[in-house]
Amino acid sequence: MDKFVILADITCDLTKEIREFVGMQDYIKGHVSITEDGETKDYQTDLDWQALTRETFYGVLDKKNVKVVSAPPNLDEYMDAFTKYVEQGYAVLSMSISSKISGTYDFSCVAAKKVQEQYPSAKIYCFDSMRMAGAFGLLVVYAHLLRNEGKSFEEVIEWLEANKNRVHQMGPIDDLIVIARRGRITMGKAILGSFAGVKPMGDCNREGYVTVLTRAKGIRKALDLTAAYVQKTAVDAQNSYAIIAHTDRAQLAEMLKEKLDALVPFKKVFIVECFAGNATNIGTGMTGVYYFGDEVSEDMEKEKAVLLELSGN
Repeated sequence: MDKFVILADITCDLTKEIREFVGMQDYIKGHVSITEDGETKDYQTDLDWQALTRETFYGVLDKKNVKVVSAPPNLDEYMDAFTKYVEQGYAVLSMSISSKISGTYDFSCVAAKKVQEQYPSAKIYCFDSMRMAGAFGLLVVYAHLLRNEGKSFEEVIEWLEANKNRVHQMGPIDDLIVIARRGRITMGKAILGSFAGVKPMGDCNREGYVTVLTRAKGIRKALDLTAAYVQKTAVDAQNSYAIIAHTDRAQLAEMLKEKLDALVPFKKVFIVECFAGNATNIGTGMTGVYYFGDEVSEDMEKEKAVLLELSGN
């Protein structure tokens, strides 16, 4: 059986605790630039807040006059990582955030082709997760667990391709002003929604984008609705893992975990705070849970119907 390494990009958002739990060897770092008062600082981002600290990043993320921009790993970084393991005799499973959201997957594919030109016998598979944040991270967790069980390179790839559209997300965004600053809604709508206590809630569509399915009034109602939705849609929860991810909302993440623990018998629920790659584009105020259910419906009609039944809207 071939020995193989799993190389996810940094947007998997897996903490040291999770990486150690699944035996994750390595990952591909990313980049963030922060422009404040006319000065730009560039950082290589990692999953331990080393080069760019959490305090520095989240301290400026939502400031009006600060520009924060993320960038994927570049071609040379992918080639260096692939070459390192190919030269050691490893097959390489590269896992990337959805190609509809980032250019990361494209960089990995070009790098794989170039490395294979130099090493014709190299086995490199580039996996497009069609997911982001905790949804992508959950697939990375399962890839490692399957490898740990003795599954082959090909078997892990086959499982990932067959199951990536089974990963769901649910949870609220509690700061509409942040969403407006990123151009997703008008500032007028954000202000009105904030006064009304409206919390948009959505699930992942088949391309990894979050589709807003309902709006809850008040954060506690939103968290209750999230837990109820997971209870209704999770499959084989007692034998499954879930991830709660948040952007500067640790207290809400803990509240959501308590509600899930009371309703859904997951094997284990991990909590992560999004690192710079994802949080740059999400902004603060997100709390969501990621888990396995049935395949996401083509038009999300099934998911909408569940929320309609649960919310009565």
